[in-house]
Amino acid sequence: MEAAWRQGGRGRGRGRARPGDGLAARAGAAARPPAPRARGSARAAAAGTIGEGASELSSLKKFDEIKKANQAAAKKLIGDQLSSSSEDDDEDAEVKQGKILDKTFNIYTSQTDGDVSELERTRQYMNEAFQSGAMTCLICIASVKRNQAVWSCCGCFCIFHLVCIQKWAKDSLFLVSSPLTDDDFGKKDYPWPCPKCRFEYKRSETPSRYYCYCGKVENPTVDPWLVPHSCGQICEREFKPSCGHKCLLLCHPGPCPPCPKMVTTTCHCKKAKPVPRRCSAKEWSCRLPCGRTLLCGQHTCENSCHAGDCQPCPRVSKQRCICGRQTAERLCASPQWQCDQVCRKRLPCGNHTCEQVCHVGPCGDCPRSGKRSCPCGKTKFTLPCTEDVPTCGDSCDKVLECGIHKCSQRCHRGPCEICRQEVEKQCRCGKHTKRMPCHKPYLCETKCAKIRDCQKHQCRRKCCSGNCPPCDQVCGRTLGCRNHKCPSGCHRGSCNPCPESVDVKCNCGKTVIKVPCGRERTIRPPKCKQLCSRPPTCHHSTQEKHYCHFGRCPPCRQPCQKTLTCGHLCPVSCHDEALVRQTGSHQSAGPWEQPSEPAFIQTALPCPPCEVPIPVECLGQHEVSPLPCHSANPYSCKRYCGRLLDCQNHTCMKECHHVTKLNSSADAKKAGPECSQCEEECTKPRPSGCPHRCVLPCHPGDCPSCLQMLKIKCHCKLSVLYVECLKLTCADLKEKERLISCKNQCPKELPCGHRCKEICHSGSCPLNCSQKVKLRCLCKRLKKEIQCSKIQEGQVSLECDALCKEMKRKASEIKEAEAKAAIEEEKRRQQAELEAFENRLKGRRKNKRRKDEVEVEPSLWQKYKNLIMLPVFGVAVVMVAWLMVYNG
Repeated sequence: MEAAWRQGGRGRGRGRARPGDGLAARAGAAARPPAPRARGSARAAAAGTIGEGASELSSLKKFDEIKKANQAAAKKLIGDQLSSSSEDDDEDAEVKQGKILDKTFNIYTSQTDGDVSELERTRQYMNEAFQSGAMTCLICIASVKRNQAVWSCCGCFCIFHLVCIQKWAKDSLFLVSSPLTDDDFGKKDYPWPCPKCRFEYKRSETPSRYYCYCGKVENPTVDPWLVPHSCGQICEREFKPSCGHKCLLLCHPGPCPPCPKMVTTTCHCKKAKPVPRRCSAKEWSCRLPCGRTLLCGQHTCENSCHAGDCQPCPRVSKQRCICGRQTAERLCASPQWQCDQVCRKRLPCGNHTCEQVCHVGPCGDCPRSGKRSCPCGKTKFTLPCTEDVPTCGDSCDKVLECGIHKCSQRCHRGPCEICRQEVEKQCRCGKHTKRMPCHKPYLCETKCAKIRDCQKHQCRRKCCSGNCPPCDQVCGRTLGCRNHKCPSGCHRGSCNPCPESVDVKCNCGKTVIKVPCGRERTIRPPKCKQLCSRPPTCHHSTQEKHYCHFGRCPPCRQPCQKTLTCGHLCPVSCHDEALVRQTGSHQSAGPWEQPSEPAFIQTALPCPPCEVPIPVECLGQHEVSPLPCHSANPYSCKRYCGRLLDCQNHTCMKECHHVTKLNSSADAKKAGPECSQCEEECTKPRPSGCPHRCVLPCHPGDCPSCLQMLKIKCHCKLSVLYVECLKLTCADLKEKERLISCKNQCPKELPCGHRCKEICHSGSCPLNCSQKVKLRCLCKRLKKEIQCSKIQEGQVSLECDALCKEMKRKASEIKEAEAKAAIEEEKRRQQAELEAFENRLKGRRKNKRRKDEVEVEPSLWQKYKNLIMLPVFGVAVVMVAWLMVYNG
C-alpha cells in the first residue's frame, strides 16, 4: 500500500507507458539476456571444433535450439504476467486494505453485532483514501499523497492540500471583501467558501496547521498500517445530529456513521411501552392513533403516532368572527377571523362611530378628542370633536423630499408639493455641474474609463460614481483541466477548479473511477475485476466467463442455444466454427498420385433434430405424453371421447378424435360437430313422488312439469282420489296432507274401542277420545257418564257407597249358606251311595227289610230348601233387571 501511495503525482503520470508496452518491455528484458550467452557458447563451440576439424553446422543447430527455447520462455513469461502476476499484487494490497478496514470498524461492529450496513458511506471514503490517484486536490488538480499536509471540509469531507486551501481562502477573502457596489461598501468580515460544496467558513476558521481527521493529533505520523492522514485513535467526534454520544470508529475520513448505542425510548405519542432501539433510530411510531388534543380544543388528532406537532384540525365548524356579528363555517384550526364589516359602535363622545374593521375589545376614545395640531404642527387647538382643526395661517416649513429645502406654502392640508427650487447640481462622477430643479437628478453622458476589478476591461458606465460594479463579461480562460473554459464572470487571479468529473474506464468500460477533469491523462486505468464484455465471434451474445483482457478471446465452448424451428434451444456445444473434414474437393490426377491428407475447413454445422421431450396432448385431450420435439404431433389415445353432448346428460362414445371448437370461449369439454348425437330417452330423475317419465327426448336443462293425474288412496285407505302430479310433487307437507285427505270421518278405532272423530288424516289418531261412556262401581249398582279419555288416563273412578257394601255383605252371606248346603248335600249323596253299595252286597231282600226297619231322617237341604231358593231367586231377578237397564 505504501508503494501504491508513492506512485501518485503528475511526474509518474506523464512518464507512464501503456499496459501493453510494459508487458512487452518485461518480455524483451526476459528474452534478451540469454542471447549473448548463447552466442558466446556458440563461438566457444566453433573455436573448439575448428581446432579439431569439426564442421560449423552443429554450432548453428545448437544456436537455433537455444533461440527457440528463449522465445518460448519469453512467451510464457508474458502470459504469466498477463494472467497472474499483476492480480497477485492487487490481491495482496486488497488483503492489507481489508485488515486496516476491519481494525478501524472493530469497535463499531462489536456493539452492533457485526452489522456494517450503516458504514457504506464511510467505507467509500476510506477506499478512495487507499486507491492511488482517487484522492485529488480540486485546487491544484494533483494527487494527495500520504505524507502531505491536508485539510478536510466538514461539509462535503473533500480533502485538499493545506497550502492550496490556505491560498484559496486568502484569495476568496480578498475578492469578496473588495468594495463591489455602493451598498456593500464598508463591510469587512466576509466568509470564504469550500471549493466543492461552497460551505462558508469565517475568516478565523482559515486552517493554519495540519491535523488528523478527528483533530486530536497535529502532524500525524505516516503509518502504513493506518488509514492515510489518520492518528489511529478513536474518533470521538460528536454525532450529527447531536445525541450525546461520540463516534466509535478509529480516526477516519468522511462522515461518522449513525450512532450504534442502544437506548430505551418510547414512541412519539408516549402510549407504547419503552423499547430498546439504536440511538440513531430512537424516534419510532407505534402506529396507534395519536389522540392529542388539537389547538382548537375540541377535537383530537386522528393520525397515527407521529413526530412533531399535530397537523391543524381538518374538521369544519360554525364560528363567529371577532366582533360576533357574522357566523361562517370555517376550519377548526383557524377560529379567530375578521369579517369585512366596520365596527360602527358609538364612541364615548357620542358624535362619531368606530371606523375600525371587526376588532376585539373596546373601541377606545374618539380620535378627534383632546388637543389637536394644525396641519403644519405649529399651533394646537382645543375644540369639540365635531369641529375640524383650522389652518394656522403660518408657513408650512416642512422638509421636502429633497431633504434640503422647506415648504414655503402656508399651513395646508395634504402632502407638500415637489421641490421646484433651482440649484446647481454636480453629476455622480463629479466632472460636470448644472443649474436645474432640485427634484430632478443629474447624470452626465461621460463614460467611466476606470478598469474594473478584473483588471482587464473598462467600466464604460455613464456618470459612474467610482464604485464600479463587477465585470459582467465571461472569463473564458482555459481551466487547469485543459478541457473546459471558465464559465464565471471576468475576474482576476486564478480561476476556480473545474467542477466537472471524468470517468476513467478499464478496457471493457465496466470498471469506472471518477477523477477531477484533467486527471484522466495521468491516472492509470483501474484494474478490472469484471468479466470480459467483448462481443463474441459466434452467435452467442456473451462469451464464457473470463476477466477483462487484451487480445483475442478464447474459443467458445458454450452450448449452442440457437432457437430451433420448434422454438427450443440447441443443447449441443457451439458449432458455428466447427472443423469439418473436406471430402470430394480434390480430384486425383492419376493412379500414381498419392492420397493427400484430409483437409479440414471451419464452417457452421446445422443443429441436430430437437430431442426435447414435449408434453403432447391427445386429440381428445385425455392424456399428455412426452414425445421428442421433432415428432411431437397430436395422436389418438384409443379411449372413448367422453365429451359432453348437447343433451348435457350423455358423453360421446366415439374413439379419441379431433374436435373442432365452434367458440373459443366455450367449454373445452363440450362436444363438437365430429362427436356423436344423443338418441336416448330422457332419464333424468323425476321430482319426488312423480312416477311418470319425461315426455321429451334426452334434453339439457330441467324437465317440463308433469300434468298427468295420480290415482292415490286417501289416508284412511277407503277412498280413491285423482290429483294432478304437479300439485302433489310441488306441495309442501301441509298441502299434501290436505290433497290426500277424503274429507270423511276417520274409520280407525281408538285403543279405547271408540271410532276416531277426526277428518281423514295421516299417521296415528289422537288419543284424547271425547266419547261419553258410563262408569260403574265394582258392584255394578252405581253408574256415571264421563269422557273416555279421562277414564283411560285413570283420572276418574266410582267407589261403592254404603248400600252397595250392605248388599255385598248379604250376598256373601248367601254364598256361604249355599256353600254349606252344598257340602251337606255332598255328604248325603256319599252316604246314600255307601248304603246302596252295602245293600247290593247283602242282597236285595235284606236291603228291603232294613229299609222297612230303619227310619230315614230328612237332610238339612230338604228341610230349608224353600227358604233359601226364594231370596236367591229374588236377588237374581234384581241383578238381571239392573244389567238390562245398564246396557240399554
